Amino acid sequence: MSQDRSDHTSPELEARRAFISSLKQSKRLLVVTGAGISVASGISPFRKSEDAHWERDVTELATNRYFRSSPEGSWRWYLSRFANLAQVQPNPAHHALRVLGELLESDGQQMTIITQNIDGLHRAAGSETIEVHGRADMLRCVEEGDCHNAAPRGLVPRSSVSFERFEETGTKGDLPTCSACGALLRPHVLWFDESYNEHEAYGIDHAIRAATEADLVLFIGTSFSVGITYFIEQLALQRRAPMWAIDPSPIEEESPPGTLWLREPSELALPALVELYQRA
Repeated sequence: MSQDRSDHTSPELEARRAFISSLKQSKRLLVVTGAGISVASGISPFRKSEDAHWERDVTELATNRYFRSSPEGSWRWYLSRFANLAQVQPNPAHHALRVLGELLESDGQQMTIITQNIDGLHRAAGSETIEVHGRADMLRCVEEGDCHNAAPRGLVPRSSVSFERFEETGTKGDLPTCSACGALLRPHVLWFDESYNEHEAYGIDHAIRAATEADLVLFIGTSFSVGITYFIEQLALQRRAPMWAIDPSPIEEESPPGTLWLREPSELALPALVELYQRA
């Protein structure tokens, strides 16, 4: 009786093998992750979901301008959008990336992770990560440069302040304030009307260096719609570094020219890639 060998010739497996071949020839892998990698952890992505918050025009809500005009409205939206973030856990994709990084390091290669996500799941899985859009577990004072808890260096742990009273009243007077100067606290996130160099913790210099040195780029779960992805695309094209992307439903016209695809969820693809790499 003949054995079904369809598993050995599937498009998914062929793509995985091709990526591993590229990875074996690489010395410096750059991984860029977006919201798609955290879907399996229960965090809905922005641009590919029917999230009602995006119907309210998030490009206006997630801005410094809106926070300055209505800090209570800004915090109501932010706390609602990320209400359950503290309860989520890394999924197999996050854990597989950590293992892959360890394997590459043991083989004398380098892997750098740049994430657009603020959920902290790469850190929770044990990976050192450049969090270019900030961290949900950190806040900072709004008095930029005038307070040691403000940009460009200051941070305040989210766990050190309480929003309980504000969540009861929804009023500006019940928002938490800076312990050093008494000004309002804001999320430590990169808003749409801000730039990457506004806070040292965004790590943009480190990100630029990693993108400049990378000889292989892997995008995971990103819509290619933010500044950091465009910057990395352009550097990779200049350097002729191969670019791969993991996404079960890619919108190819939004991706860089020449991008190669693993058309499957990252929580399936990345553990499989780790296994292939170990066997190669």
